[in-house]
Amino acid sequence: MSKRVFELAFEGKKLVVETGEIAKQADGSVLVRLNETAVLSTVVGSKEPKEGDFFPLTVVYDEKQYAVGKIPGSFLRREGRPGEHATLAARLIDRPIRPLFSEGFRNEVQIVNTVMSVDQDCTPEMTAMFGSSLALCISDIPFDGPIAGVYVARVNGKLIINPSIKENELSDIHLAVAGTEEAINMVEAGANQVPENEILEAIMFGHAAIQKLVAFQREIAKEVGKAKRDIPLYHVDEKIENEVRKLAQKRLVKAVSIFDKLERQHAIEDIEKEIADDFDKRTYADQKAHDLAVQGAKEVMETIVADEVRRLITEDKVRPDGRRVDEIRPLDAQVDLLPRVHGSAMFTRGQTQVISVTTLGALTDVQIIDNLTDEDSKRWMHHYNFPPFAVGETGRMGTPGRREIGHGALGERALSYVIPSEDEFPYTIRTVSEVVESNGSSSQASICAGCMSLMAAGVPLKAMVSGIAMGLITSGPLDGKHPYTVLTDIQGLEDHFGDMDFKVAGTEKGITALQMDIKIRGITRSVLEEALAQAHGAREIIRAAMTKAIAAPRSEVGKYAPKLRQLRIPVDKIRDVIGSGGKVINDIIAKCDNVKIDIEDDGRVMIYHAEKEPIDRAVAIIEGITREAKVGEIYEGKVVRIEAYGVFVNLFGDVDGMVHVSRLAWKRIENPKDVVKMGQKLKVVVTEIDEKGRVACSHKEFEPKPEEHK
Repeated sequence: MSKRVFELAFEGKKLVVETGEIAKQADGSVLVRLNETAVLSTVVGSKEPKEGDFFPLTVVYDEKQYAVGKIPGSFLRREGRPGEHATLAARLIDRPIRPLFSEGFRNEVQIVNTVMSVDQDCTPEMTAMFGSSLALCISDIPFDGPIAGVYVARVNGKLIINPSIKENELSDIHLAVAGTEEAINMVEAGANQVPENEILEAIMFGHAAIQKLVAFQREIAKEVGKAKRDIPLYHVDEKIENEVRKLAQKRLVKAVSIFDKLERQHAIEDIEKEIADDFDKRTYADQKAHDLAVQGAKEVMETIVADEVRRLITEDKVRPDGRRVDEIRPLDAQVDLLPRVHGSAMFTRGQTQVISVTTLGALTDVQIIDNLTDEDSKRWMHHYNFPPFAVGETGRMGTPGRREIGHGALGERALSYVIPSEDEFPYTIRTVSEVVESNGSSSQASICAGCMSLMAAGVPLKAMVSGIAMGLITSGPLDGKHPYTVLTDIQGLEDHFGDMDFKVAGTEKGITALQMDIKIRGITRSVLEEALAQAHGAREIIRAAMTKAIAAPRSEVGKYAPKLRQLRIPVDKIRDVIGSGGKVINDIIAKCDNVKIDIEDDGRVMIYHAEKEPIDRAVAIIEGITREAKVGEIYEGKVVRIEAYGVFVNLFGDVDGMVHVSRLAWKRIENPKDVVKMGQKLKVVVTEIDEKGRVACSHKEFEPKPEEHK
């Protein structure tokens, strides 16, 4: 295929698609340009299905530092493993694409987005999402797309698609929305306490723009798209399905209604193991037939459980644990669990429990950012850990995976809108959420626990943030004919077998974060509206429980947190405080019990220490170094030098004032040594400071005045 170029004017920018020239051996490839941003999106699908009971889709978002004219900062000077931004961007693309592959699709699909050029005002993430969908559409891989995504901002009440950096800085909404032509299937948002109805309008505004991008993809696919290959979809043998249902259906249906999560889980697992062992011991023609039979038996049993969960909710309006559809599980909130940390809290909702710990540090403890965004550091971090024991399992322990990074980022976003500014609270802030038990929406529990631990640490939050996860169970397409149920506070079983996971966090005033993932093609405005309204009431109940534990941020930082004194010095005095090679500042640190001192370019000085006394000492030394004498000020200094024409008195720090011999007394003095001695204390008043900074003083004003001078 020869090179083809397609163009679209989109929201004031030029969107150009090139295909047929680059990466021709991939099943589908496009070079997508949005003004000067360029992303190469490729897709390859395996010819044969993979073993396993899941769809092996991999989405890669590969950030190249040359895209913004940078050389990587690593020792090897080349890109390493994906950073958090690249990981989150890959998740952002994966989530709306994954639901649009058919049930039973087992061929491996790999989508690689290579970010090759970045104009910061032209989103590479949404360009990559567009390219991923289009590469699939023009390939021979069956895909029920296209999809597209946009960012939405709101500046002075006006909604904007794919905002510039400046517009983003002024915006009170930071929304990523994706979907098909008909419906929305992914939402990721941060907002500065914005009411639900206004968030909903922004989502629908974004969807209108998405429809234009989807239509453009359809035009391109019609022109250059390949015929789709015939890929057999995996399904369980009918005989195996009938036999498993006969052996296990009644028992599994009964087990689904057990209230306790672990008891229910163990009952279901015991039945599944019994049936799987039965099929495992049977005689088969070959190993492949054996594996398919055992796998098929397991999948049928999972389907039985899923169908019963869905039936209970949509028909009987009964949840597995007996709750009403809008009922929250029992809540418990505590603070100050850990005595030596700066702030700690524990939040429990049913069988989900999170311990959160806040640590305060100096501004030099900020995280250094090395990615393709314009951000170079951040002082507020929220990290999320999910060890396997939280669900009663053994498993891998180590560096965080995509899910942990994503949940940490969601909590960070939700709380970022209530974190005080650097001027208000000049600390670096890190909160770590440790999930110690989980049965649904630990990410929202981490937001609640994180908020309380910040307040316990003395961080002056602007408001209290609570979060809840909503679910959706459908009985068919969302066409108005088939009933559906929106669930409040979904547990693990409802999340696993449900159609939507919709996380909502915010304050009393409005929303600070949203995240929506679905397993169906998309959801409508009415479903979103209902879920947001139901979540609003749930968040209010949760805030009430949190308020009982801690109603407001502590007035002071914790006992073991670094205390802070902030002062401002003249910019031209910064070099005096630091000294040649840092000699002066290092000397201050050594003399004051290893205080930590941060000096900003604007003259702000932050001094940190666990105790106040060393801070006060350091402040006194720095004020002495930077203090400037003023005409009319009185000092009692020490005589440090005597000359025939006068004496020099140390006023403070390294500032000396010269008292001319004529100003030592009212009477005439021939030799200053006749009236003063080295080291003597002498009270003086500043009379003049010349253009070179030399200070002239007088002492005679403090001597008895002779009659002739009265």
